[in-house]
Amino acid sequence: MEPIVQLRAAKIPFIGAIAIHYWYVILQDNQATRWEIWQKPHLSAHSWGHLHKNLMPVNSGVGNGASWLETVWTGEFAHQLAEILENSPETYPHKYLYRYFPGPNSNTYAQWILNQVKSDYRLSIKGIGKHF
Repeated sequence: MEPIVQLRAAKIPFIGAIAIHYWYVILQDNQATRWEIWQKPHLSAHSWGHLHKNLMPVNSGVGNGASWLETVWTGEFAHQLAEILENSPETYPHKYLYRYFPGPNSNTYAQWILNQVKSDYRLSIKGIGKHF
């Protein structure tokens, strides 16, 4: 079964009016995996520095309300995204560094993934750190 890749977002606690947190979800073979950067490192057996796989339920917000679905990719593009996400523990250059501002942070990772597939999808202006 070909993967489906979701880009999800949620408001960040305390500053949700101006900042959101992005992450990816891969849906494949009746499984869902969540990929994201979190401010604290090494929180589970599936953590590589600040990069985490399945740290939280796929649809869970980050402490300031529910999450929402930004967009969905299917087909060959989703396959490329899924491969990059699954390889990101070895390839993402900032997994051991986290700064709220100017980055790198969760939004830096979200944009980095998009850059790897040369996507023209634009993260929200509230995705602080996307330009790091």
